Amino acid sequence: MESPQKTKTGLNLPAGMNQTSLRLETFSSSFRGISTLSSPSKSTCSDRFIPCRSSSRLHAFDLQDKEPTTPVKEGGNEAYSRLLKSELFGSDFVSNSLSPAGGGGGQGGSASSPMSPCTSNMLRFKTDRSNSSPCSPFSPSILGNDNGLSSDSSPPPKPPRKVPKTPHKVLDAPSLQDDFYLNVVDWSSQNVLAVGLGTCVYLWSASNSKVTKLCDLGPNDSVCSLQWTREGSYISVGTSHGQVQVWDGTQCKRVRTMGGHQTRTGVLAWNSRILSSGSRDRNILQHDIRVQSDYVSKLVGHKSEVCGLKWSHDDRELASGGNDNQLLVWNNHSQQPIHKLTEHTAAVKAITWSPHQSSLLASGGGTADRCIRFWNTTNGHQLNSIDTGSQVCNLAWSKNVNEIVSTHGYSQNQIMLWKYPSMAKVATLTGHSMRVLYLATSPDGQTIVTGAGDETLRFWNVFPSVKMQTPVRDTGLWSLGRTQIR
Repeated sequence: MESPQKTKTGLNLPAGMNQTSLRLETFSSSFRGISTLSSPSKSTCSDRFIPCRSSSRLHAFDLQDKEPTTPVKEGGNEAYSRLLKSELFGSDFVSNSLSPAGGGGGQGGSASSPMSPCTSNMLRFKTDRSNSSPCSPFSPSILGNDNGLSSDSSPPPKPPRKVPKTPHKVLDAPSLQDDFYLNVVDWSSQNVLAVGLGTCVYLWSASNSKVTKLCDLGPNDSVCSLQWTREGSYISVGTSHGQVQVWDGTQCKRVRTMGGHQTRTGVLAWNSRILSSGSRDRNILQHDIRVQSDYVSKLVGHKSEVCGLKWSHDDRELASGGNDNQLLVWNNHSQQPIHKLTEHTAAVKAITWSPHQSSLLASGGGTADRCIRFWNTTNGHQLNSIDTGSQVCNLAWSKNVNEIVSTHGYSQNQIMLWKYPSMAKVATLTGHSMRVLYLATSPDGQTIVTGAGDETLRFWNVFPSVKMQTPVRDTGLWSLGRTQIR
């Protein structure tokens, strides 16, 4: 016969234990409370996704720290793996994974996910590499750049361009004047070189070396300046009497004679339609051969002889240099200079405009200055200045490459080639025994001709061609024989 306790509960309870001690009501209510909670599988979805890094399959990328099964050779996969981790997760991850507290396998180390040391870097903006430890193998201060890669991946620097050190041709030029303020050598766009020797002007054809006598001014006059038109058909001649003559270079016939200057005309400059002339009388005259008058305007600003004159390539600005150490910039809309640049401490004869950048002007000073200065003619600011160590007689900007050639007088009589804007020296050429007072550039932009008081004209291959910028051929053997220009 069953006992009364078994009949009530249906449980076989040990002696001394009753139903109250089991507290079945409390547990039942607890289970009922749990059953009322919603199932995680039935939770409401939202538009936010928070990844679980512990479930990331880092083993697929071999990024987990694990004990190597085989000895790793020096410079093997271990270094590459650390570098890859540093690029993906930052240097903090690498330093933590290398330390005993951050990596798995050390005594007392954390047993959490392999990604736990770098959890603080997740979903964070890029770590500032400048704060990385200097002793880190991936420190930018060691590798030399911010991307953690070796500098060996950068392309090697180009070797310097070779420039022949000797002229490929030398012409004798008797009676070539040793006068800093004259400009008696010019090369036309039709490949004809004009040279003023005493009272005469000679034309030398670079294509066939033919010499032609253009004119003779007579015993009481002399040639002080020459300038071809841009088309190369006509040439202007400035005389010691202050005249400006225009000649047809093909027919050797004088077209026009214009006066206006009181003393010698030492410098000439053409733009597309206007001929500018500078004189010892300190004035600049603007001539237009289409009108009957000798000149159409007069520019007054210099306090001494005008010895440098150049139009910009767009014909908008005219730069003039004088023996008063001034560099003046004029435009077509005013008879007053728009800029008065007075930083030079000697006469300014050497002037050139950049063919690569508008409003960029270079000028060179005489013996007491020796500097090449660069100007922004938009605002009149000086951009750079470099001391060449000797008198700057001429400047010419290459149209093929962004380089400048300068010729010098006291005390080294050298020719120097500069790379702009770094002004690094490309080459230094010597050969003249007196001041290199004259400079002109060939139509193709590869050859320059220099003249000096030693009565020689020397031809140098200094610039590459436009299409193929390769080192020019050294043709120094051509200079073994001399040719006379008259």
